[in-house]
Amino acid sequence: MMALKKLLSKKCLMIILITLCSSLNTAQADNFPAKTITIVVPTAPGGANDAMARIIAQGLSQKLGQSVIVENRAGANGAIASEFVARATPDGYTLMFGYIGTHGINPVLQKLRYDPVKSFEPISMVATSPTLVVANMNLPVKNAKELVTLLKSEPGKYSYASAGKGTAPHLTGELFKLNTGTEMLHVPYKGSSPAILDTIGGTTQVMFPSLFTAFPQIKGGKLKALGIAGKKRSPVLPDVPTLAEQGIPNIDVDQWYAMFAPAGTPKPIIQVLNKSLIAVLNEKTNEQKIEEQGASVDTSTPEELHEFVKKEAIRWKKVVDAAKITVD
Repeated sequence: MMALKKLLSKKCLMIILITLCSSLNTAQADNFPAKTITIVVPTAPGGANDAMARIIAQGLSQKLGQSVIVENRAGANGAIASEFVARATPDGYTLMFGYIGTHGINPVLQKLRYDPVKSFEPISMVATSPTLVVANMNLPVKNAKELVTLLKSEPGKYSYASAGKGTAPHLTGELFKLNTGTEMLHVPYKGSSPAILDTIGGTTQVMFPSLFTAFPQIKGGKLKALGIAGKKRSPVLPDVPTLAEQGIPNIDVDQWYAMFAPAGTPKPIIQVLNKSLIAVLNEKTNEQKIEEQGASVDTSTPEELHEFVKKEAIRWKKVVDAAKITVD
């Protein structure tokens, strides 16, 4: 009888603790936000991540009635920023603008001090942007098929730029070489901006950036788009065929962007952020700003983003192994 009473007492205590925690979390959400929110961007100012995060920050500031600022912490393909956020207080005031590099590629290329799944609470997917094959305006090719012919005729003569070792443009470039049997020298830069500038200038001849990153230069006649490494053509570049349409299959690389919080952030706060973020992204003005740059708004539930991130690590491990890519 005494044992039963003790068991019942323990159960009652657990119920009380769960109820108290739930009440505390609900109270936190009711008062959230009470101060400035920081969105940590894992790249330097001026890139696609930074531009999109600033659109979101402005929208969230208006939606939540508190300042939302952007803090850039570039380096190690986003690992520096990711570790910083993973160790931040899980209260909803420090957020991570994650992307394909931080939560998809890094885990299979680097020894990390964070786990892309366990160290974060997913909030929502933000957007996706197909990867392009772009070239210097003076390169004597009009499409990706002609690029393959040129590269095979003069193996090793040409080079391609990337935003750095282990970035999506780097992996896409190696995947392109692997699937086409071509050779190009990889020239890594510290970010997309200098890589694009040198491709425009002719120091490098080819690049594999996201449409979001390259669209302004394509629109301005500074780079030419040779193909889209995605399932379908882009509405903003309807005349540019996919690589599959040009007889180059199995190169389907959509760059993606998503918002995360540190693991342990109360669920009610995650729900507030999810609802607010989606509302901001669905506003026509913000949606147009993002789409005009070559990205498509693509929101999700926290649970959907969680499952997506788990699958990304598996997918990129196969690519890295097949292309024998290292960051050493």
